[in-house]
Amino acid sequence: MVEGLVFDIRKFTVHDGPGIRCTIFLKGCPLSCRWCHNPESQAEIPETSTKTVTLDGAIYMEQEVSGKWMTVEEILEEVEKDRVFYDESGGGVTVSGGEPLFQAEFLLNLLKGLKTRDLHVALDTCGYAGWQDLALTMDYIDLYLYDLKLMDDILHLEYTGVSNKPIHENLQRLARSGKKVVVRVPVIPGISDSESNFRSLLAFLEPLRPGVNEINLLPYHSAAENKYKRFGKVNSMKGISSTPREELIVRKKELEGLGYVVKIGG
Repeated sequence: MVEGLVFDIRKFTVHDGPGIRCTIFLKGCPLSCRWCHNPESQAEIPETSTKTVTLDGAIYMEQEVSGKWMTVEEILEEVEKDRVFYDESGGGVTVSGGEPLFQAEFLLNLLKGLKTRDLHVALDTCGYAGWQDLALTMDYIDLYLYDLKLMDDILHLEYTGVSNKPIHENLQRLARSGKKVVVRVPVIPGISDSESNFRSLLAFLEPLRPGVNEINLLPYHSAAENKYKRFGKVNSMKGISSTPREELIVRKKELEGLGYVVKIGG
């Protein structure tokens, strides 16, 4: 029986697609983004962290394992517990990561299981995968949440560890497929918030319309600093402030002026 490595199943989410959702986070990612909000999602193995717990005034150090091998049936059992909320809100299930396509075989089996239950299914992906693996998901996905992190390939390689060429090529093909796609753009201070990156983004997206006409602007926030400490990982963004909301509003208005549907946050 095929198992997948899951690092979280989050109930009652409202940021990863329409309505009330259950978001399943698969572990493992081919990218190593310096601003990653879930550093525990990157390695394709279970990892142990140490967290501080206060109980009755006493402080304890407690170990916690991130990453659990689960079958499709075990995940579906968790998903079905909140079925009434999905149905009443027009919600469903979002598969996120890490990068879900990093576990392509398991992902496909999971998607098939979700669709047999007539659920709305979204896939949150960085797009760094073989086209064949991405194309195989198309029969089971209602909505793609597709990241575009940096437009310049050299900078993308520097800050994420991989080229953006397959990411761009896959999005171009997906946009022509007729599937619903929302592009997600992380706005990272000093990295992706430059005018040149924004202009390059617009130039890339324009030929993809109307296949891609909705954009989420994702602000950087420093809330993950504690995770880096717990997992003993280097935090390259230490001391970097969260993205100013005023900047996001300016970008949002400009994009809306060009006819895009824009949301701040996921």
